[in-house]
Amino acid sequence: MGEKTEHNGDAAEPVWQVSMIPWELIDRAPVPGSDRELRLYRRGGEFSIRVAGCELMNSRMHGSEDALAEYACDRIAGLPAPRVLIGGLGMGYTLAAALRRLGPDARVVVAELVPRVVAWNRDHLGALAGHPLADQRATVREGDVSRVIMAESRAWDAILLDVDNGPDGLTSRENDWIYGPACLAAAFSALRPAGVLAVWSAAADPAFTRRLRQTGFVVDEVGVRARGARGGRHVIWLARRGP
Repeated sequence: MGEKTEHNGDAAEPVWQVSMIPWELIDRAPVPGSDRELRLYRRGGEFSIRVAGCELMNSRMHGSEDALAEYACDRIAGLPAPRVLIGGLGMGYTLAAALRRLGPDARVVVAELVPRVVAWNRDHLGALAGHPLADQRATVREGDVSRVIMAESRAWDAILLDVDNGPDGLTSRENDWIYGPACLAAAFSALRPAGVLAVWSAAADPAFTRRLRQTGFVVDEVGVRARGARGGRHVIWLARRGP
């Protein structure tokens, strides 16, 4: 959970007032391939998505999700009509940040495993990130991002993975495969020359860094905060494919 002292911009409620409002369960959704379920909660203007009692994301803390898109899209700046694949819709912040960084000819595909998460973004969460799903440059594919990665070779200028909690997942052990050697090799093949694989994680993982390099990527590891200069410390890997 985030610090109780944080606010969410000008519209934030006083912390004492927010903390007195009980969390309300809005909806729940089964995770395909798992016996777990996601739960969407609301407290005033704040939203939280949780699994097994652990918070995966909170609408007040999305700085590192924004940074995932910003770092990746900055590295493909200037490309004509870039194609970007995002694994994991979440609350829409990564998609919104990518669209802000990309030009009018860009195309962004979001692969989301849990159909109800897409519905939540249309019904409950859309306003948080400025309704990015309404942008004509954005397309949603409901399903496993690994299938999209394996479907085409040299198809993407950037692939952004914000799936589960990173290489050490919480939602489904099936997600571990996405961070394994076979899927990383598929991602390498799916990228165009000089393309970028950007991966978000809640924590550092030296073994994952080694796997990226063994796959052939040139890797930078960046530490970011969940909310500006504050909040929890998260990690973004920026792995570039050679020409």
